[in-house]
Amino acid sequence: MRVSLCAVVAAVILVSGQIAISQGSARTLVAVWAHADDEGPVAPILARYAREGVQVHMIIATDGAQGAANTSVPRGPEIAKLRVEEARCSAQALGIQPPILLGFPDGALGHYNADPAMLFRLTQRLLEELQRLRPDVLITWGPDGGYGHPDHRIVSSIVTQLVRAGAPGMPQRLFYASLPAEGIRAMNPTRGVPPFVIPQASLFTMRVAFTPADLDAGRRSMECQKTQVSQEAVERVVPAMRDVWKGEIPLTPMVPQSPANDLFR
Repeated sequence: MRVSLCAVVAAVILVSGQIAISQGSARTLVAVWAHADDEGPVAPILARYAREGVQVHMIIATDGAQGAANTSVPRGPEIAKLRVEEARCSAQALGIQPPILLGFPDGALGHYNADPAMLFRLTQRLLEELQRLRPDVLITWGPDGGYGHPDHRIVSSIVTQLVRAGAPGMPQRLFYASLPAEGIRAMNPTRGVPPFVIPQASLFTMRVAFTPADLDAGRRSMECQKTQVSQEAVERVVPAMRDVWKGEIPLTPMVPQSPANDLFR
């Protein structure tokens, strides 16, 4: 039976398209954070990839019980309950999967003498969730923890440890989020920028574009964090970050690479 060249080409295009769609629908991005409001520095690109059909998940290590920056609710179980709802609100605003909440004690991940086994339990729980999700790409804080927060640093170190050790289910594509100095100042104008937390510009070899709609999703995500961020702060931070980003969020890959603009390539 003779088959025309046009038919062959059409079949190849069709099959290639199906493969591409299949691969696209199977792609998984997991962001691993210490707290429910840590996604801010990459929120627009989480929204972008979710919009493009990627399965986007957030794992949040702590219960957030010590976070009471913008509320009169006392620290402890009451604030922890509110932060669960805020995390879910944020995920919905970004169009990503519901958050995975591990419930470890907020502000205490580094209390090694008080609970020497905690780091090992957290490592095991993160490994279990990541093995279940089988991500193609991971995002977490850089070793600076954004602005130096110990919980951020520990979560970053554990995720990096798992990737470096070749733990089952871990991808090699790990990227570090960071906060620009302008964003830190906008969040808290009186505190200033801690020393040596801003990575060198040459390290930002991954720059991921986002749309105005993605930025708006990031804004709505931030507005969910009512116990942490006032509306006044939102009005300062979002324009400051927009002006710094200029349509692209810079990330640092764990493994140095040539300049790129897609987390999955």
